[in-house]
Amino acid sequence: MRKNSKNLKLTGAFAAVTALALGLTACGTASDPGASKGGKADESQPLVVAASPTPHADILTYVKDNLADKAGLKLEVKEFTDYVLPNKATQSGQVDANYFQHKPYLDDFNKKNGTTIVPVVDVHLEPLGLYSKKLKSLADLKPGKTVAVPNDTTNGGRALKLLADNGLITLKDGVGANGKLSDIKDKKGLEFKELEAATVPRALNDVDAAVINGNYAIEAKLSPSKDALAVEKAAGNPYANFLAVKKGNEKDARVQKLVKLLNSPEVKKYIEDTYKDGSIVPAFGAAK
Repeated sequence: MRKNSKNLKLTGAFAAVTALALGLTACGTASDPGASKGGKADESQPLVVAASPTPHADILTYVKDNLADKAGLKLEVKEFTDYVLPNKATQSGQVDANYFQHKPYLDDFNKKNGTTIVPVVDVHLEPLGLYSKKLKSLADLKPGKTVAVPNDTTNGGRALKLLADNGLITLKDGVGANGKLSDIKDKKGLEFKELEAATVPRALNDVDAAVINGNYAIEAKLSPSKDALAVEKAAGNPYANFLAVKKGNEKDARVQKLVKLLNSPEVKKYIEDTYKDGSIVPAFGAAK
């Protein structure tokens, strides 16, 4: 349910950083020295949130168009098409917050990059799915077949757990969702191809099956309930996507207004009505 002209999509590192730097210099952000004094955000300025296009930016745009004004919140959404730039832009103060990731990914990112991004509130879950354009069932995924999986640490481990839970591979004891290809005890004849999460859907024609993140499945017009050979269980799932900020900005009044809106009955209904195929499900609550 995306509007073609609703936001600026930034696809390259230089374009993203340059555009944000130019665009935000004029208006200021919560972490821009010119935006506030004494470390307190200027509530008259828009809250600028970096987000993946689908469903994150869609949900934020719904909030902006239908709920923000009544709550006294000025909201601006900046779309990013990768998993690295949103955190870097949040850390540097080029944006005030981001909404695109889950806790295992953020923990790994902070550790590797020395960033201090923290979660604020959980919003939704995107169940991971195993898809194929060549196979009809899990039984068809036989020795010699190739499976594409995300190459980032957390989503890659999550993908391997999905395969293990469905009996397609065997992981070493105690690995859980933190596994790497080297942790596969028995590949059962399968071959693996690691790709950046955003590019996995485009590889479906070149592999026998692929484990795809929920948001990228939506963009590829894949339905978990209709097209997936296997889908990650939502109950007890630790991969809820949340709103995040640089540590110290959690109490920004604008952030707190957005927190309430993102966990509102209106947003719950919007998610359930928009993603009826189960590709996105509400997962409200304080982020941990």
